[in-house]
Formats: sequence, C-alpha cells, structure tokens
Amino acid sequence: MSVAEIVIIIINILLAVTLSVGTTPVMVWWERRVAGFIQDRTGPNRADIGGIRLGGLIQAIADMLKLVFKEDFTPAHIKFKFLYTIAPAIVFICSFLTMGVIPFADNITVDGNTYMMQAIPTTLGIMWFLAFAGLSVFGIILGGYSSENKYGLLGGIRASAQVISYEAAMALSVISILLTYGSINLNDMVQAQGDTFWGIIPAWGLFMQPLAALIFVVTAFAESNRTPFDIAEGESEIVAGYHTEYSAMRFGLFQVGEYAAMSASSAIIVTLFLGGYQIPWMDTQTIQGNINYVLIALIILFPIKAFFFTKWMNRNYNWLDKNDKREKEKNILIRGFWGIAVIVSLALIALIATGLGENGVNIATTVIQVVVFVGKFLFMNFVFIWIRWTLLRFRYDQLQMLGWKVLIPLSILNIVITAIIVVATGS
Repeated sequence: MSVAEIVIIIINILLAVTLSVGTTPVMVWWERRVAGFIQDRTGPNRADIGGIRLGGLIQAIADMLKLVFKEDFTPAHIKFKFLYTIAPAIVFICSFLTMGVIPFADNITVDGNTYMMQAIPTTLGIMWFLAFAGLSVFGIILGGYSSENKYGLLGGIRASAQVISYEAAMALSVISILLTYGSINLNDMVQAQGDTFWGIIPAWGLFMQPLAALIFVVTAFAESNRTPFDIAEGESEIVAGYHTEYSAMRFGLFQVGEYAAMSASSAIIVTLFLGGYQIPWMDTQTIQGNINYVLIALIILFPIKAFFFTKWMNRNYNWLDKNDKREKEKNILIRGFWGIAVIVSLALIALIATGLGENGVNIATTVIQVVVFVGKFLFMNFVFIWIRWTLLRFRYDQLQMLGWKVLIPLSILNIVITAIIVVATGS
C-alpha cells in the first residue's frame, strides 16, 4: 500500500467522521440559533471561555461535556440490561456507517493510480445506505422495549409503525433513480449529474426526477426521526418516548445518532438529487482543464467573503460597550477570518505562479469538489432544521395514511413513467 493511498484513506475516514459525528456540536448550536431566529429570540449566546462565545457554540460544547461527565444511571427495574445498553450504540453505529459510502469528490488519480473518495470504497452505493439506514430503527425499538417503561414501549411501537410507513416508499423512489442513471454506484450517479439536458439545465436528480426527490426527502425526514415525523419521541405526548429511561452518554448517543442520521440523510439527498460534488455546468474534466481560472475566481472570492463577514460582525456587535469582553471576541474573529483569507489567497497565487503539475491539478480539483459537497451538505442540514421549527408533528396514523395511500402509489406511478421514458428513448 502506497503512501498516497494511506493518506487518501485517512482523509476519507476523517471526512466521514467529521461530517457525521464531528459536526454534532455545530448542528446543535445551529439548530438553537435558527430556532431562536424563527421564534424571534436570541438563542444561546451567554456561555463563554475567556470572553470567547463563538456566537453561542461554546454553549453546545458545554452541553456535550455535561453529558460526558454525568452519572450513567441504569434503573433497577430493567431486566434486559444488555439490550438496554446496546440500543443507543445500534442507532449511533448504523447512522454513522451510512455516511461511509458517500462520494465526497470524483475519483482522484495520483501517480497513475486511481482512488475512490469514499470512507468505505465499495460500489454497493445506495444499497448500503438503505440497509444501514433501515437497521437503525431496531436500536429505537430495542431501547423502548428494554426500558420496561410504558412511554418507552409506546415510543418503540410508534417507531415500528413509522418504519413500515416510509421505508417502502423510500425504496420505491430509489428505483426510479436507478432506472434513470442505470447504476447503484453513487459516484456513477454523481458523474451523470455533471451533464446537462437541453444544454442549459444541470442533469441533477432534482430536475430529472422531481417526484422521486420529493418522496425521498419526505421519507428521509421520517428516517432520521426529525419533526414533523418525530412520533417515536413525542415529548408533548409520551415524555421522551424510547429514550425516557436513558441518561448521560447513553442518552447522548441517541442524540448524536439523530444528528448523524440527519447528516447522512442530507449527504444522500445531495448525492442523489443536488449533483453531489458537481459544480453546475462544470464537470471534473472542465475543472481540470480550467483549473487556473477556477483558482483565480477563488482568489477574488476569499477577500470578498472576508469583507462581508467583517461587515456582518460589526453590525451584530455594534451595540456592545467598548470595554465589553465580547468586543475582544469580535476583533479576534475578524482578524482570524482576514488572516485565513489572505493566507489562502497567497497560497493559491503561489500555486498558479509555480504550476501545479498533473498530480497538483487532480488534488486541487478534488479539494474544490469536497468544498462544494460540504457547502451543499450544510445547506441541506439547514433545510432539516428549518422544517423542524416550521411544521407540526404528524400523528402516527397520519404518517401511515401518508405513506401507504399517497407516497407508495406516487412512487409506483413514478417508476412506471420512468420505465416508459427510458424504454422509449433507449437511454
């Protein structure tokens, strides 16, 4: 195994871990801040370390540390302690593993060898995602059952009712995508989305399969147990559902698993329907052929971003007294952001001046595509948060009606239409 292969494997694993688990404190903070904005309040912004609040991010980190050091209490009435213990781990592991097959960029070629930009280099693609995403519900069911608590049991039963409502519709919507792209390999699907149809519209799954996209997004919300489909928790009805009897890090694993599932769902939606790592009208070969122009655009973009960030920071901190410790934070963040912008711009100028070479062009293209993917990924996570704080919770009978009487018939209709078009066009 070459050094390049080892480095690429490590980078892929770090990307998967960071996007699925490492972003949890950021997602918690982001959710609180977006909720505050929607509800016309500030949200968490008081906890700090030496005056550094990071807009409230320190509060999320403090909450995570509290869960780590909190007493892990197991109620005496629980008989199935093994099931009680492994249930959070099942939810967490399954949610984490679904991220393993997401392609963060196109295959990269270094020294004549081609490597996949996936944490788990398998071609199973969408089948892997569906398998492990579907298994995570067993952790919820086991957690509710083993708690020997009526609220936990009701949460587990609701999770069972939920999974038979959305899973079939999700799988059927994926069949339309398979017919369209002719492959179960996620990277093949993303590469196909680098094309255009009619020479203008990107061949993203959102435009190629709008009905499948709508069905998949709805079922992805149910898959991740997010509002409006968080019926297994239902705080206003069954306290906390399946994790009522959990505390400390076992409770924390359920929460991290939820955010990991949200991140995995966002990643797969981006991959199937939003072009993945593709930039509209610029596939991998186009980027590689015009890499210098792309780098020049980035050199111009970074100072512009730093300018608008500075303007935003000054506007949001203009109410502070000059002696307020948060004024120090503002100055540190502004200088830090400008420093990053200047260093990156100078590095890009040096790369253009010295020349990249074949390996350099391939690596630069991969970095750009990873950044594009992460940007789309964060946007989709924002949509998940936005929906949570906008819509009301469905009753589980309403979810079953939606799944069996609306989503499944629409999925089957979409398969028939797609098959007719594929046969008629011979593509």
